Order: sequence, then structure tokens, then C-alpha cells
Amino acid sequence: MDMTVFPLPLRTERLVLRPFVAEDFPSYADYHSRQQVYQYLYTRPPAGYALREQFNEVINNVLADDGSAFHLAVTNESEEIVGEVILKLANKEARQAEVGYIFHPEHAGKGYATEAVRAIIDLGFRHLDFHRIFARLDTQNLGSVGVVERLGLRREAHLVENDCFNGAWGDEYIYAILSREWNQHHGPE
Repeated sequence: MDMTVFPLPLRTERLVLRPFVAEDFPSYADYHSRQQVYQYLYTRPPAGYALREQFNEVINNVLADDGSAFHLAVTNESEEIVGEVILKLANKEARQAEVGYIFHPEHAGKGYATEAVRAIIDLGFRHLDFHRIFARLDTQNLGSVGVVERLGLRREAHLVENDCFNGAWGDEYIYAILSREWNQHHGPE
């Protein structure tokens, strides 16, 4: 998918969503190295070389093949990176994407995630022509559940003990919304 055809950066009432650049690594590393951030991601925080490699993939965004992901840094009014939003191409032929988001814990509770996720979903439907966008969430991650529910995504599944991390089984919710439903709730472009 050609990412030059849509407007970047994306601007919301309080935020700017823009591609990551090399100079963002310290901010990215700060929140990606926190166990609290990875609590519901079924993996340990990356460190050292793995963290740098992960960041290098993030700054080389291309939505081309199934499984590829597009990351945008989310900055606040002070131009400070508060987190990121992600669109992952789940199925190109079926025009489906997964939305994801990771925010620095110091910025929780300010509505930034809801505002940024709204913008990236809108981009996915209006500029990338996705038919369906979904989110996969740990059932205990109540903050993330609140984000997708506030945006009108519908809970489609509750997967029971579908993943194991550190010897503990976890459940997962699948939330989704179709393009026509999004346009109905969030208005035309």
C-alpha cells in the first residue's frame, strides 16, 4: 500500500501522529523497556540489540504484505512522544488490518490512546480502504478494552486460555469494526 497517498502527519485536537525518526530512539526505548508496558503483550520487553532492531523495523514502515506493520509516533502538545499506534496488515486481499497501540504509563488516563487510535482507524478506512479493522486485547487490560469500546468496536470473541506466558494462561478479546459501521458512527471524511 502506498503510504505517500495519505496525509502525514495526522493531527488531532491535542496530538500529532507522525512517522518515527532515528532521533526518537531514546523515547521509544524508555517506554519499550518497561515491564509495565509489556504486561499484557505476552512477551518480555526487548533489550539491547533486540530493542534497537525492533526500532529499526518501526522506522522502516511499509504496509506491503500480510503481517507488515505501520507505526506512528504519538506526540502531545509539548511534542513529547507519549506512545505509538500501529496498523498491521492482516489480510491484504480481504482488506483487513489489526490496530495496536502502546503508550508510556506516565501518560495514562489522559485520553491520548482513544484520540490516537481514533485517528489511525480513520486513516485505515478513509485512506487505505480497509474493510475491517480489529484489535486483540488481553481480557485483563481494562484500559485497552475501554479504548476500543469508546470507539464503537464490537466484541466478537473471547478466546479462553489461548496464550501462555511465564507459565500463566491468558484470555484474549477480539474487537472489530467494519468501514461502513465506522462511517456511520464517526461521520464521512
